[in-house]
Amino acid sequence: MKAHETIPWIPYPEMTDAERIAAAKDYYDAIRTRRTCRYIGPGPVPREAIEVAIMAAGTAPSGANHQPWHFALVTSPEAKHRIRVAAEEEERVFYSGKAGREWLEALAPLGTDEDKAFLDSAPLIIAIFGQRKGGLYPGEMRQNYYMHESVGIACGFLLAALHAAKFATLTHTPNPMNFLNEICGRPANEKPVMLIVVGHAEEGATIPVHATIKKPLEQIASWI
Repeated sequence: MKAHETIPWIPYPEMTDAERIAAAKDYYDAIRTRRTCRYIGPGPVPREAIEVAIMAAGTAPSGANHQPWHFALVTSPEAKHRIRVAAEEEERVFYSGKAGREWLEALAPLGTDEDKAFLDSAPLIIAIFGQRKGGLYPGEMRQNYYMHESVGIACGFLLAALHAAKFATLTHTPNPMNFLNEICGRPANEKPVMLIVVGHAEEGATIPVHATIKKPLEQIASWI
């Protein structure tokens, strides 16, 4: 491929301002109903739907277009339980004092603790890894740039795609997460970034009221 080969930009369909506003509102109305669910049952999830959501995540922008991410799809009961045991070990340390008083006070309205039963009960755990080395083509081991930012955007795309497919989801980030490399068979040059738990909400599942409070526009945006 040439160093700076290009193809024509494919224009979006023409829309009026009113149509653009309506499209933005439709997306907002859809995405604002996403909620973290800690009560996920064992009902199966269709593999194709998950793979399409992963492909959507793979369209995210990334530094130098190196796409420095890997999504490990964990369905094995044994592997899920190993993740739970290791995660709960870290969480017990966290909740017993490592986090500090201020952090624990901030978490209190959400009702979280070291019990991570959803890691066993959910049909799927997606372990997301950031690749420090890689590149666009198989076998490359070049420096990846803006890895954390790129993987963060991809995770956002993935959550939106899973929500569009009406899966219940939960993000989990035990710290440290190095145990995931061994369980998922990933190389040492990949950094575990996040777990996304995927499935269907159990009957009677609840969410904390605190989690429904979102900052208004004037608190999160400013026009300069």
